[in-house]
Amino acid sequence: MISPHLHRTRRSVRIAAALITSLLLLTSIVALVPRTQAVPGTYNYGQALQKSLLFYEAQQAGPKPAWNRVSWRGDSVLNDGADVGLNLSGGWFDAGDHVKFGFPMAASTTMLAWGAVEYRDAYVQSGQLDALLNNLRFVNNYFINAHPAPNVLYGQVGIGSKDHAFWGPAEIIHLDDQAGNRPAFKIDASCGGSDLAGETAAAMAASSMVFRSSDPAYADTLVSHARQLYAFADTVRGKYSDCITDASAFYNSWSGYNDELVWGAIWLYRATGEAAYLAKAESYYANLGTEPQTTTKSYRWTIAWDDKSYGCYVLLAKLTGKAQYKQDAERWLDFWTVGYQGDRITYSAGGLAQLDTWGALRYAANTSFVALVYSDFITDPTLKARYHDFAVSQINYMLGSNPRNSSYMVGFGSNPPLNVHHRTSHGSWADSISTPANQRHVLVGALVGGPGKGSGDTYSDSRSDYVANEVATDYNAGFTSALARLYQEYGGTPLANFPVPETPGEEFFVEAKVNASGPRFVEISGVLNNHSAWPARNSTHLSYRYFVDLSEVFAAGYSLSNLTVSTAYNQGSGISGLQHWSGNIYYVEVSFNGVNVYPGGQSESRKEVQFRISLPTNTNNPDWSNANDWSFAGLNSADRVKTTRIPVYDSGVKVYGDEPGSNPVTATPTTPPTNTPTTGPTSTPTRTPTPGPTSTPTRTPTPGPTSTPTLPPPATPTAQPGGCSVKYSIPNQWPDGFLGDVTITNNGPARSSWSLTWTFPGNQQITNLWNGVVSQSGQNVTVTNAAWNGNLPSGGTVNFGFQGTFSGTNAKPASFKLNGSACTVIP
Repeated sequence: MISPHLHRTRRSVRIAAALITSLLLLTSIVALVPRTQAVPGTYNYGQALQKSLLFYEAQQAGPKPAWNRVSWRGDSVLNDGADVGLNLSGGWFDAGDHVKFGFPMAASTTMLAWGAVEYRDAYVQSGQLDALLNNLRFVNNYFINAHPAPNVLYGQVGIGSKDHAFWGPAEIIHLDDQAGNRPAFKIDASCGGSDLAGETAAAMAASSMVFRSSDPAYADTLVSHARQLYAFADTVRGKYSDCITDASAFYNSWSGYNDELVWGAIWLYRATGEAAYLAKAESYYANLGTEPQTTTKSYRWTIAWDDKSYGCYVLLAKLTGKAQYKQDAERWLDFWTVGYQGDRITYSAGGLAQLDTWGALRYAANTSFVALVYSDFITDPTLKARYHDFAVSQINYMLGSNPRNSSYMVGFGSNPPLNVHHRTSHGSWADSISTPANQRHVLVGALVGGPGKGSGDTYSDSRSDYVANEVATDYNAGFTSALARLYQEYGGTPLANFPVPETPGEEFFVEAKVNASGPRFVEISGVLNNHSAWPARNSTHLSYRYFVDLSEVFAAGYSLSNLTVSTAYNQGSGISGLQHWSGNIYYVEVSFNGVNVYPGGQSESRKEVQFRISLPTNTNNPDWSNANDWSFAGLNSADRVKTTRIPVYDSGVKVYGDEPGSNPVTATPTTPPTNTPTTGPTSTPTRTPTPGPTSTPTRTPTPGPTSTPTLPPPATPTAQPGGCSVKYSIPNQWPDGFLGDVTITNNGPARSSWSLTWTFPGNQQITNLWNGVVSQSGQNVTVTNAAWNGNLPSGGTVNFGFQGTFSGTNAKPASFKLNGSACTVIP
């Protein structure tokens, strides 16, 4: 597919700007375009702010924090940074893809933090401060990890073109990454990036101001990194995209690095109060870009991930009050409002200021936020109203005041977008942008690109339209900050009990058909499907059961030992013999234990097993009937059909379908009984089949007894009270931290809840844990089940992971106890 950020450039705009200088006599016609007036109080800005912040939680990479409120997201890319010995698993996915581009991530962080620096009371009064602090801490922790030395900064994880070639959810992309598609890229003393380092310094300095009152120690940490990064930016000059070359096709630094040197110095001055930083900002200001063939500072673009000049105008005007900065700021804002010397941005008939074809709403939102900041600073009543009313009109356009009477924010207002260009919220299991037809998740709070320049006010909610319908962290940044300002003025009530968790849809099921049947056998092709999306996940302990009623077989004088279960084609890990359910009902269990089945493509999400239940060919006709078999109902020999009569299990727990009877047995057999022979391969062949054979495969039957032996009672698994085993592994480790992974196997009776305890041999400290609840006192750790994984059947397993810190050695614990009983430790 086309790279989703390839056209987020300003080349065409710069060319157009050069032409405009020779066409000024014609540009006066733009004054005829009507301008939408502000309609104060039209929207619930508190709810809009609440939802816009939530979008950032949907973009989180790495271990999912306990406070993350997006129910359909899970852990992802836990091994990011392992190739360079660092933990780079956190941060934000950039847009509808899963690359972590450090440059726009840092710019988004600065804009978010700036909104809180200016309008903190709005976050406090709306009850959104904790959500903001959580999200800012999350992304800044990633910047800290990405900055392991003063002159080293990792600015990208993932290869853009390879990432964009896969259309699947974030939670399983590590399984698609067999060829190392997620390397980490850095700038350092040998190849610098003043723009990337300067912007990251600005982000951390701005964020430190937000944390200063509540967590001064963390604020100090951010300032320390910001100082080092700015010094790196200032001394090792260069464009980051010349060093991290993969970024040049997506986020090339078109404006160069002079704007970030001014920008970073401004924010360090604001964070520290040190005059040297302000002096540096003013000194470097002369290097900012100008309009072509003039000495006039640029005004025909706006503040965005690339160019921060316009933010520099406004902040230096506020900090110094000097006329030059005010003139540059007002020239720029006049271009966006009433026009400057007959030169004005393009407006749609509905009133949207359209700077570019791609991401037009993002540019208007960024400008609106900074216009509000400047309006609050100045005293001239005409300019104050002009810039304020412009900002309100643009944000209101995005929320619904447009010719379509539609919101451009997912999950807010009337007729909002649904089918946005976003892989994880789409929830495809087939590596396909068109499957399924409709988005499986609502990406609440995301601002889409919207109607672009040249399209008027037209818009189509099409997932394939990445120009108008993609979302990104930088799209929401200025938008969120502007909403905070409008909430402060106009109010609005955030939703209570927000967000409501999504109700999971269908995730696992079996499609089956009758390959063949006869007077002594039936052969079934069953395809297991993993369409999981709440969250998407790889399942390696799946199975399904095919139920049969053997009444007519037993009535004809045959016993269980006469019956054979065999397989001609097996993409699973094994198939059991006939297991007793109740009365004359038995089942065959088809296991996929240890097999990766995940929603990452057609062959990855579905696995087929063909199996036959038969009597020997030399037996008398037993009047074999499939009509009374629970799982046969609804099947045919023409096409596979989805059936609830073949239930699916995950670690022995039913996750889909219906079982026969009202009092089902819950024990999950792990091996076939010795009196039911199995034949055929149990490993997975290398071929990937299309629909299975419709004729009976050739077999050499195993003769059974011709007399009727005594029917043995059903086998009952023997439980071992207190029995358990634990595998503790360390999949990733860096100099002062590590990832831990723990799998518990319950060899005893079924448990409705579980608690695992151990003692660390060193000073290891768990900082974040998923799939469980952790408490730690010194070296002693207790992990209990989460609300959804407490049921641990006999023979079942449960897994959890965590992130931790250590110093010295990171030895593994020597022993574990499950619910107070010692477990076997698996090396």
